[in-house]
Amino acid sequence: MLYNSTRGKDSGHSSAYVIKNGIAADGGLFVPETIPVLTKEMLDKLMGMNYAERAAEILGMFLTDYSAEELKKAADTAYSADRFGAVTTPISIAEGNSVLELWHGPTSAFKDMALQIMPHLLSLSLGKCGEEKDALILVATSGDTGKAALAGYADVPRVRIQVFYPSEGVSPVQKLQMATQDGGNVSVCGIKGNFDDAQSAVKRIFTSTEAAKKIDGEGLFFSSANSINWGRLAPQIVYYISAYLDMVAAGTVAMGDAINITVPTGNFGNILAAYIAKVMGLPVKTMVCASNQNNILTDFFTTGVYDKRRPFYTTSSPSMDILISSNLERLLYFTLGAEKCAALMKELNEKGIYTVDEETKARLAKDFAALYGDENDTAETIARYFKAGYLCDPHTAVALYCADKYKAESGDNTPMLVASTASPYKFPRAVLKAMGEDKGSSDFDCIDDLERLSGTRPPKALAELKNKAVRFEGVTDKADIDAKVYAFAAEKL
Repeated sequence: MLYNSTRGKDSGHSSAYVIKNGIAADGGLFVPETIPVLTKEMLDKLMGMNYAERAAEILGMFLTDYSAEELKKAADTAYSADRFGAVTTPISIAEGNSVLELWHGPTSAFKDMALQIMPHLLSLSLGKCGEEKDALILVATSGDTGKAALAGYADVPRVRIQVFYPSEGVSPVQKLQMATQDGGNVSVCGIKGNFDDAQSAVKRIFTSTEAAKKIDGEGLFFSSANSINWGRLAPQIVYYISAYLDMVAAGTVAMGDAINITVPTGNFGNILAAYIAKVMGLPVKTMVCASNQNNILTDFFTTGVYDKRRPFYTTSSPSMDILISSNLERLLYFTLGAEKCAALMKELNEKGIYTVDEETKARLAKDFAALYGDENDTAETIARYFKAGYLCDPHTAVALYCADKYKAESGDNTPMLVASTASPYKFPRAVLKAMGEDKGSSDFDCIDDLERLSGTRPPKALAELKNKAVRFEGVTDKADIDAKVYAFAAEKL
């Protein structure tokens, strides 16, 4: 299978090439030429497999230049019990929703589902592409991607990784997870700005000829661990297909029956993976795009207007505090083609706004519903679900609120799968505050308080954070990100 850019000027590449390079030369995102078909026979075959086996099979449909043996070894290592426990992606039933818990990996966030296997895919791609230089992975994070990428790539041979995060736009636990990261090949820096500032700078550096020349002199090339990289997005397709099979096994649905899926959404990669699974043939009726108070996607699907020239809110669900949803570009490509997609991205870059026509809006509405919950909605949902016996983090709360609202407003009783994207212990203060228990103590005291109140156990890695030494305390202006990149590239590791 070959891959093309969403903007139409960089095409015909192997999956190893697109994983190695991350972003297309024309600034677009790589997409497969065709979407493989998920047949009834394939679903039946996958039914009897464990998660790692399913991952190897499904990824093999997209990464056709990787051998079955390579993918099996990568998946077995990535999704081992040591990293995820006995059940990789458990499903809990909460208030009539099937809640897919994607946060049982090493960093307690759904990003682990892709970023535990992605380093293996990248390492393999270097050999497949005959690449002699080492990779410098640049990451812009709104909180969870940074730590998950750092954990996945720490001390991986022939790779160094540099993460930028909004210094005042992540939770204290998220910040400490990154600042204490082990590994001789890692670098972490806060920026004075928001996630969009970091993401825009990283994407600009990726496509800069001057930047590429500078790090080439250090024996390096740029790559990405964000969901702009197909190697990060493809593994996310797996867990929607696997979750459906688990719902069938549990008797929640019968094989072939449709489900709806609600995803808390910021950069649009997670819900795009669900969309691709649907295009493949997974029986999905509607995908609910759940946004927080930064509800740019809700407005887009409702009005057809994408306008990033709007107030930015720092919320209790920081991984969704995003105004430039990069993976929406892939959906526009699948819907409109490369030429129209490129024109819309040009408008967004130059004017900060674009509009799709009524026909396009209607086409999108066949697959997507879009709702949002503000801070009050989020807090009330955390409290309500806790009283009903389910403890969730703010991002999951946004999804649960929107799922319930969608069902109430539409009357659609199709079984609902809700993506739960982070452990509540990553945001203990926000969760306790929603429950009326905020005592103004430290975040680690909040973890202890949440454990006592809920009767649940915090993930070991989060509980042990308070004893780890801080390695990275730097904060820089967004204008100085380039200099930070060049300095890290020049370091002798």
